[in-house]
Order: sequence, then C-alpha cells, then structure tokens
Amino acid sequence: MKTSLIAAFVLLWLQVKAQQGFIIPQPQQVSYDSERFDYTLATVTFDDPMFKSEARMLRAYLASLSASAPVEAGRAPQKTPAIRLSRIKADTLLPEGWYSIRTSASGSIIQAIDPKGAFYGVQSMMQQLKPGPNQSIVLHAFSIDEDYPRFQWRGMHLDVSRHFFPVEFIKRYIDLLAMHKMNTFHWHLTDDQGWRIEIKSFPKLTEVGAWRKGSMVGHYSEQRFDSLRYGGFYTQEDVKQVVAYARERHVTIVPEIEMPGHAKAALAAYPEFSCTGGPFEVERGWGVFDDVFCPTENTFGFLQQVLDEVMLLFPGKYIHIGGDECPKTRWESCEKCKKCMRDEGLKDGHELQSYFIQRIERFVNSRGRQIIGWDEILEGGLAPNAAVMSWRGTEGGIAAASQNHPVVMSPGSHCYFDHYQADPRQEPVAIGGLTTLEKVLQFDPVPETLKGKSAEAFILGAQGNVWTEYINTPADLERMALPRLSALAEVLWTGPGETDYSEFLGRLNSLRNHWDRMELNYSRSYLRPEISPDTLNGIAGFRVKAQQPCVFAWDRGESRPVKLGFIPISTERLGERLLKVWPQHSGESAVAEMRVLVHEASGKPVKLSVPPSEHYPGKGGFTLVDGLEGVLPRVNNEWLAWSGEDVMVEIDFGITKEISRVNLGSLHDPLNWIYAPDTAVISTSFDGKTWRPWLPQKVWKGKRCWIYEAESAQPMRYIRFDIKNAGLIPQGAPGAGKKSWLFLDEIAVY
Repeated sequence: MKTSLIAAFVLLWLQVKAQQGFIIPQPQQVSYDSERFDYTLATVTFDDPMFKSEARMLRAYLASLSASAPVEAGRAPQKTPAIRLSRIKADTLLPEGWYSIRTSASGSIIQAIDPKGAFYGVQSMMQQLKPGPNQSIVLHAFSIDEDYPRFQWRGMHLDVSRHFFPVEFIKRYIDLLAMHKMNTFHWHLTDDQGWRIEIKSFPKLTEVGAWRKGSMVGHYSEQRFDSLRYGGFYTQEDVKQVVAYARERHVTIVPEIEMPGHAKAALAAYPEFSCTGGPFEVERGWGVFDDVFCPTENTFGFLQQVLDEVMLLFPGKYIHIGGDECPKTRWESCEKCKKCMRDEGLKDGHELQSYFIQRIERFVNSRGRQIIGWDEILEGGLAPNAAVMSWRGTEGGIAAASQNHPVVMSPGSHCYFDHYQADPRQEPVAIGGLTTLEKVLQFDPVPETLKGKSAEAFILGAQGNVWTEYINTPADLERMALPRLSALAEVLWTGPGETDYSEFLGRLNSLRNHWDRMELNYSRSYLRPEISPDTLNGIAGFRVKAQQPCVFAWDRGESRPVKLGFIPISTERLGERLLKVWPQHSGESAVAEMRVLVHEASGKPVKLSVPPSEHYPGKGGFTLVDGLEGVLPRVNNEWLAWSGEDVMVEIDFGITKEISRVNLGSLHDPLNWIYAPDTAVISTSFDGKTWRPWLPQKVWKGKRCWIYEAESAQPMRYIRFDIKNAGLIPQGAPGAGKKSWLFLDEIAVY
C-alpha cells in the first residue's frame, strides 16, 4: 500500500508540473507560483525598436494559442493585460543574452539588455503560455530574477548528405534549436554521398555530385543497396532564405565543406582534383573511402573558389572544413603528393594533411574568417588559428585547449544523436552505440583535467550531432533528436551538474505539450524502464531503473512487483525467456522487453586470461554469462573484444553439472575488421587444476556463434575455452595487414 501511495503521489506531482509549466532549459534564477492567470485578451508591446522582431514573434505565438485573445497594442481596450518587452541600459557586468521576467494578472514584463536576451525571454514566456477554455490563454505565475547562458556555443549539427532534408524542414529544425535557446546550427553540406549546396563557379557539383544511383538499405553490415536515384541540393537563394530565418532567431549557421577526405561526390563531378583522375561515382554506401582531394595548386584553387561563394552566403565567424577520416592510401602512391611532400619538407601523410588544412586556413583567414575542423586536424600539427571540434572523445579538445585554441566538445559518448537512445532491441535500426537521455544530461563539456586552469576558457561549449545514414525522413530525425536535444540544451544553458534527472523529466512533461501542438515526432523511449544485467548479493539478474515503481513478468506469467530495483534470473526453465517490465500505474503502454538466455552458466564466475580492450570492456567476464546476446548492429557495451590477442575463458559452475551443449557467441564481420575465432579448444575440470579435453561436434551458426553438441552429457564443475584470434587481416579485405578483432558475447551452457 505504501509503495502504491508513493507512486500515485509521483504521478500526481508530474501532472501538476506539466500543468504549471516549468521551463527547459532551466533558468539560472527562477521561481514558480501556483497562481494562474486567464487572459481573454492580451497584447504585446515594446519600448525599443530593436525588440520589434521579438515582439512580433510573441504576438504570433499568442495567435496560435487563441485566435481572439491577442490584439494590436494600439487597439487594445483599457486594462488589457500586456506582455511588455523592455530594454534596460546595458551593464558591462551583465552577460550577453541576459534577461528577466515578472508576471502578474495585469500583465508581464520581459527585461533585456539586447535583442538576444529579449528573444530568450520570449522563449521562456512561450513555454509558460498555454491554450485555455473559451479561447483564453493561460499563464501560470512565475518570475525569473535573471537568466543567461553558461556556454557561448550551444549547437546542433545536421548531416544532409547521406539523406537530404527540404528547406521547410531545415527551418523547423532551426525552430527547435531556438525554442531551446541554442544558438549554433552546424550544417553538414558535403560528403561522399552527396554535394548539397549550389556553387555557381562549378555547376557540376550539383548537376552530378548531388545525385547518387542508389542508397544502402538496412544496416551497413548487410551491404544491401537499392537502385533508386537519390539526391537534392539547396540553391543559393534557398541558403539565403535559411540564413535570414536563422538570424531572426539568433541562430548562427556554420556550414561544413568537407576536405580533404569525404570528397567522392565532388570528385564524381570534377575527377581532375583527385590523385588518380577517376572516373568516380557518388557513393551509394556509408563509410570512409580512399579517394580524396589531391593537394595540388589546381585543387586549392578549386576549393578557394568554392569557399569564396560559401562565405558570401554565410556571414558567421566560423567555416567548418571537416578534416576527419582522411585515408592516406592514394597520397602514398601519388607522384604529385610525393613531390609536394619533398618541396614542403613533409615527412608523412599526417604532415601532408596538416599542410592541406593550413593552406585552407590561410585563405579563410584572409577573408576575415576562421576555420573549425574535427579533431583529426590536430594530427601532423594544428593550424595556427584553427578551432577544434572534438568528436573522438574529449582528448582532442583537451589537447587543443591546452594549446590555446577554441574548442567545441562533441564526443560520440554523449553527443551523437544518431546512436540508439534506449534498448536497441526495441528501437528502429541505428548506426550503433547507446546514448540515453540521462547520459546526455550528465555531460560536462569541460573535462576535469581542465577545470580551474587557463585552458578552461577555450572550451566554447558543445553540440549534438545528427548523422543521417539511418535517418531517412523528417519524422525519423525528430525522433532521434528529441528529447535528447532538450537535455543537451539544459547542460549548455543552465550548466552541467545543475539538474536532477527526475526534476528534469517533470519539466519535460510540460514541454511535450508544446511538441504535441507542433505535431513533433519525439521519442518516448525514455518513458520505458531501463533494464541492464547485474548481480545482487552474488545472484545474477537485471537491474531496473525507472521513475516509478515497476512490475515484471517472465514469458506470459503472472506479474510481480520489482523489489529493490532488481529482478533475479528465473532458472525454473532453461532456454530463451522473455522478460517484460513496466511502470506499475501506466499499464503496458511503456513496457520494456528483453529476451534472455537462461542457462547453467548464467551469472557464474568467469576468469579471463587477458583483459578486453579498453574500448570494449563490457562488464568484464560477466558480460559473457549475463543472459544477453549482443545485438546487431553492434552496441559496444554488450560485447567483449580483443585486438590481435588470444584469450582463455574459464567458467566455474560452483557445483558439478551435466553439460551436453555450448553456444560460443562470437561475431564475424570482416567489413569492420572483426573475424570469428580461428579455433576454440574446450576443456573441463572438477577441481580447476586438472583439465581434460572435451570434443563435442562443432556447428557454425551464421555470423553469430559456434554451437558445440555432444552425444551425451558430461559431468564437470569447470569449463574452459582457449580461443585463438584469427590473426592478421588477409589481403584484399578491409584493414588488410592489420590485427583482426575478436568479439565475444554470450557463452550459453546447457
């Protein structure tokens, strides 16, 4: 009874929060009141012409809530409640974008020192205004003593090369950023799969480079393609329209023109700027390709003309030049590149790439702008004035900031919104990874190693990245961006570590009302309980994380309450089982499901002769007996992996068991340098000291596992697997000559 009462209280509290409002991102100093104002008429005024645009936006929003409530200021009856935008004298002590708000029954006032502050105040006010009965507008009383952003770069990225998105959706995307007080839109306009911006000097970039002869279907590992012509591009008039739209919303657009790699679409149009001369086609598939821009004078002349046109369209300070994932294969065998290296005194491909980036930087600087690039531009020497976008973790950002270079943090661990956002088993196909809403909210753009040091000042902020290999439509994109965009906005505006997750969810409930009115296709995955393998007091099972008390059921059995946030594995029946968990008071509308392999080794102690790679550590040996087969496409925390190493795995059943079958879960995915074991020798023991070979028949099952079956069961307490890595990758395969990877997931024993 006590648990039920607590759950009911939590639900009621969340509902009250949603009704009262509460703002995302959370203002720096805000208080909310239970008093409610119902406006049947309202007007918007301003006392400085520089706030005219913000006043117009707020008036349009009022009209969207009630056709009859908003009236022009000059025509409003006496005592009509007014929302007034008021400029206060600039104070050098107040940060850019500062504002305050006071509300009352007779009206409200938004005070700001500049149009940015007025705009941000309007965004906060809009989140608190809701449609009321009889065409009225409801405002729950609140006050913001002061509010301003913690970081100056609050961004979102969008890749329009892999999949193209029309101008109207780009504007909608900018609206989402503006609603969350984000101020930077990183527009990824060129890549191997399509060139998306008109360049008048080189018309074939869009005539040829904007179109491909098909697209990858399904996940990369499947290597399936359709044959449908696909593409699109933005005219320069389109771009001007989008830039103006963003400027009104105080969003700066940073265009990205990829170089020297990710250039196949450009080279398909102009193969003379490659090392081999082509011919090329715009890539249908995803990945990294060997053909890149050749660092010749003709190539630099081409890129400078392109950038000149780009800089005329985009007035912002930064031009993103990519710089990531540039193979050196073509350069290493190219006589033109070798001559360039001799002439410039460059010792390797990394220094040649640095030379390339520095040439481009000097040109961009000559036009009064600065370059920003992915963290690979650090390799071979960082260009003197370059800013760095750190995506391969935060190490690149730390290195750049330590050299007094501006940094935008965007690590894949927290900021890649093309990753799964919940259990992949219940999500549409994605590139991989797992970046939950709560994980995004925990992100801190300033690494601990920089805090309190002068280098901290060079961390401009962060951004979320949305790569679109597996995001085909605007609805797909909204689902992947929301609500994780909201969590990142909270971190960048309010500050990291300032928000409790439960409290954030209460405010998110309110914001969802706005999203529903906008008909946004946001993800609801965060409402499902999170289930993860774990142990409690030596018992294997599943940890449950949820905002409300939950119940669970195995297969189609009776539901039972989750106690201590833990569900022990039920061993009453071995084999594949279905575990279902859902919030106690929401029915099965937010059910989490997990298929579990229950077997004799479930949760038993595991010894590894060699620790797994730091990149794929899972939960150590427990990952091999936690009941979960690693999903495909791969989510790294469900696998253990070793690069070029053999490994011995030993399992202790605790007591003697009769065993007749073993499933050794591994992965064979040569495209990603992953190979099945060369051999796996099985031994058994009663004491863990004296071992004898066990030779059941081996059967290979697809890409996933070897199955060993014996004619009759054999007694044992311990079982050991001596697993041999496949060795070096063979010639002709991706990564030829490199160490192959060994990936293991579940070792199921029956």
